[in-house]
Amino acid sequence: MKVSEITDIEVDLLITALRQRHGYDFSNYARASLKRRIQTLPGQFGCRWVAELLPRLLHEEGFHLQVVAELSVPVTEMFRDPTVFLALRQKVVPILHSFPRINVWQVGCATGEEAYSLAILFQEEGLASRTQIYATDINDQALAKAEEGIFPIKSIREYSENYLKSGGHDSLSDYYHARYDFVKFDDDLKKNIVFAHHNVVSDGIFCECHLVICRNVLIYFDRDLQGRVLTLFRDSLARSGFLCLGNRETLQFSPVTKDFRIID
Repeated sequence: MKVSEITDIEVDLLITALRQRHGYDFSNYARASLKRRIQTLPGQFGCRWVAELLPRLLHEEGFHLQVVAELSVPVTEMFRDPTVFLALRQKVVPILHSFPRINVWQVGCATGEEAYSLAILFQEEGLASRTQIYATDINDQALAKAEEGIFPIKSIREYSENYLKSGGHDSLSDYYHARYDFVKFDDDLKKNIVFAHHNVVSDGIFCECHLVICRNVLIYFDRDLQGRVLTLFRDSLARSGFLCLGNRETLQFSPVTKDFRIID
């Protein structure tokens, strides 16, 4: 049997163990990308083979959370793709002003940079007092970092440039305090954010939303799972609600294509 065939068996066994033992279902993730990430796990945990992780997954308390953290790709930044936030300011926020209460569901929040970006945007647009942001992820380690609101100061220059390009009204420095090599964002921003564990693969509707933001998450799913998750988003949205996807993601060929009208 070829090494690649053995690796495929190991990958399947690990996916099965995560699903049956812990309820995390990666079986409909894009196979090539997931396989590459799984193949890096032995090096992360001092093993030679993926199969060596299986006993720990089955019997070691909390080990699955470390594995999920490695597989969930927590990549993010503040005001990432500034033109997206500019479009939110110019085309979505004016309509949201007509709602007495606004629920925003930010899916795949990772370490929280995008959630804080949204909190700043809604504060500057005069909607903070009636907006609740639900920021969710399957990675509990990333969620813990998001709750802290502490980020490396080396990233702030890029974040500040993104903020200005996104139509920011002031200076990003107005929203954080710097100390040593880190910055901490103001606790006032967190008043509008709830960080919570939620798995779009297996969990149901999180809340009724006026805006769902899910960027650069669907690219890791196969087409069938993308369709299921997009249906979940559609069913979560209030009448005339908005869905914001990543630049490489689309509603085309999904079950909900006809349920939306493109505005940007």
